[in-house]
Amino acid sequence: MPKLKTHKATLKRFRRSGKGKILRRRAGQDHFNARESGKITRNKRRDVLAHETNLKAIRKLTPYS
Repeated sequence: MPKLKTHKATLKRFRRSGKGKILRRRAGQDHFNARESGKITRNKRRDVLAHETNLKAIRKLTPYS
């Protein structure tokens, strides 16, 4: 069986936690952050779980991660 190719764009956007959960960054962190409240800015620093409807696709695109 040939080796599977990893989808590099997906690999850059998601990572796997120590227990195997798939994490993603929150959207909207690049610019225009001065107008956000402090609470929103702090929450954007944290990684969140990827939605369960996307997990199958993410695992298929990143077979060796």
